[in-house]
Amino acid sequence: MHSALKQYLAGRITLSPAHEALVEQCFAARSTGRNEIVLPAGAIAKHLFFVIKGCLRVFLTNEEGGESTRFLIFEGQMGTAFPSFVQREPSVAAIQSPEPSELLMLKYEDRELLFNTIPGWERMERLEVEKAYVNAIRRIEGLITADSRERYRLLMQDHPEMIKRLPSRMIADYLGISPETLSRLKTKK
Repeated sequence: MHSALKQYLAGRITLSPAHEALVEQCFAARSTGRNEIVLPAGAIAKHLFFVIKGCLRVFLTNEEGGESTRFLIFEGQMGTAFPSFVQREPSVAAIQSPEPSELLMLKYEDRELLFNTIPGWERMERLEVEKAYVNAIRRIEGLITADSRERYRLLMQDHPEMIKRLPSRMIADYLGISPETLSRLKTKK
C-alpha cells in the first residue's frame, strides 16, 4: 500500500494484513499533468480520488465561461464530485489538476466492497464526509458573512500553501472575490 495512503488510514482504522492487501488492490495509481481535466462536467464521477502529491480542483463553469471553485483537494485528502459519485448521475462540476499530481483512485464498486468487507471502513468514511461537510458549510457561511479582507486572512491562517501554489485567479475565485481585490489584499499584508 502506498505510504501516503497508509499514513492517512493510520489512526482512523486498523487493518489486518489481508485487509491492507485488499485496500492496495482497490486503489489504482494515476499521474496528471498541469491543468488536466480528470472529470469533465457531464460525465459520471466513477472514482474517489486520494491526492498523494499535488492538488485537485472541483469547479463549475457558467454559460459565459466563468468558473467557480467548489473545493480544493490537497495532499493527504480524498475527494471527488461527490453528488455525481454517490448518485451515479452526470456531474455538474468538473475536476481539474491545477498542478502535476499523483493520485490514487478508488472506483465506486471497490468502495462498496471496502464498506462490506472491512469492519469500520464505512464509519471512517462517514466521519471524513461529516468533517468535509462542516468545512463546506463554514466556507459558505464565510462567503456570505465575511468581507474580502477577512476571507483572505482566514485563508492565509488556515491554508497559506494555497497562495504560493495556485494561480491568483483560482485563489480569487475560491474566495469569491475579483483578482484585482486579491492583488490589493496581497500588497496590503
